[in-house]
Amino acid sequence: MTTQIFGHKSPDTDSTGSPILWAWYLNEIKGETAKPVLLGEPNTEAAFMLERWGLDKPEIIDDVAEDAPVVIVDTNNPAELPDSINSADIRAIIDHHKLVGGLETKGPIDITVRPLACTATIMMDLIGDDSAKMPEAVKGAALTCILSDTLEFRSPTTTDHDRAVAEALAAELGLDIPAYAAEMFAAKSDVSSFSDAELLRMDSKEYAVEGTKFRVSVLETTAPGVVLDRKASLMDSMTTVASEDGVDQVLLFVVDILNEEATLLVPNDLVKSVAEKSFDAAPAGDTVVLHGVMSRKKQIIPNLKV
Repeated sequence: MTTQIFGHKSPDTDSTGSPILWAWYLNEIKGETAKPVLLGEPNTEAAFMLERWGLDKPEIIDDVAEDAPVVIVDTNNPAELPDSINSADIRAIIDHHKLVGGLETKGPIDITVRPLACTATIMMDLIGDDSAKMPEAVKGAALTCILSDTLEFRSPTTTDHDRAVAEALAAELGLDIPAYAAEMFAAKSDVSSFSDAELLRMDSKEYAVEGTKFRVSVLETTAPGVVLDRKASLMDSMTTVASEDGVDQVLLFVVDILNEEATLLVPNDLVKSVAEKSFDAAPAGDTVVLHGVMSRKKQIIPNLKV
């Protein structure tokens, strides 16, 4: 039976590329039958990665069958996974986020959770010397994942090991990291074809703080003005998205990759209070700039207060 490998809903580059990387390893090195799948449309940067390296877009699924063998990567949060995830046969989890709890397995499994910036970094370690057999396209996917999750080493989640693995991959591929990362971030910044609701859900995670449910959305871009020009309609759309998704409020952080700061949209008093209590910020209007804030995992979610 084919093992399906997938990351979280609203797949970013890591949740698109890491399933491809691990499927290659299981198929070609371990002799198992596996395939990468997605839980939604990949974002623009992930789509760039697929096209740049000539990789097929994995099949998009919305649920898993009972007892279907699966490997979960880049998350361990049931809220970010198919509704029937606990009826599947979870074979392994490979992740770099904190443990959330709630997943149930049918027996002992391999779990690898490491304090690194990217799932692909962990996978490169697990694959070890067999990475020499890896085709360029798969190495390219791994490099793209690491540069994406570290924001080309700008993110505070970046470790020396993430950088070393990325630099080794870039050397093998004959790529200049700044030039390649610029191509990636240009693709990520092109959000012109997305509706407001799509932007609010594109790179988002649900998170509850003292009984208040948030959809915490992050848009990483080298052109923040393009997104902020749409702030009025984005804030109007937050109410609809929150209602449809069963949360109390959408929080949108527009991360300026080059200036290493985030702009939080402030549509109401609840978000104003969040900004004040979480980031010691004093919004004077409908936005507030949070200098040095770039990481949802390390700087945003751990600090959220209501």
